[in-house]
Amino acid sequence: MTTGQARRGRPPRFTPDELLDVVVAEFIARGYDATSMEDLARATGLTKSAVYHHVSGKEELLRLAVARAVDALFDVLAEPGSTTGAAADRLEHVVRRSAEVLVDLLPYVTLLLRVRGNTDAERWALGRRREFDRRLAGLVQDAIDAGDLRSDLDPRLVTRLLFGMVNSISEWYRPTGQHGVQEVADAVAALAFDGLRSR
Repeated sequence: MTTGQARRGRPPRFTPDELLDVVVAEFIARGYDATSMEDLARATGLTKSAVYHHVSGKEELLRLAVARAVDALFDVLAEPGSTTGAAADRLEHVVRRSAEVLVDLLPYVTLLLRVRGNTDAERWALGRRREFDRRLAGLVQDAIDAGDLRSDLDPRLVTRLLFGMVNSISEWYRPTGQHGVQEVADAVAALAFDGLRSR
């Protein structure tokens, strides 16, 4: 959007990414269920009909938003660091990179973590999260089988605890704070894997 357009009273112009950024901020501030299309129109400065020109409705916006977070997390699973080398190293790579994704896409991952399964889009997102967890539990089991991680812990429990720690970043991290992306990812990896690796 240009300031000239805003001064002349023209409706703002957004790229799809910019529009989604505003929508996600509204969903987080109000809650998805409590956010109306009127709220979204007001937040974007567009008319409701202009918003509908871009998408079919609120649920499509939610699907686009959570898909951005989910796709980024699954992209991590396809990275060379996640697919080659010792299983424990691959697991550490996934955990470290997942923390980085969370920080880089903080509003989108925050929204993903808040879905409860009340709509088709939310159920799709929850299904993808379960698949991600399943893949991670398999990686934990591979590392245990290789003798690289402690064998006295249940892989599913380890997965939940690891990603409980990663996901908690969404509750306190602020981009303007004193900790950078790399520092946060390094701290998560150090805390997790110093205690998990077998001696």
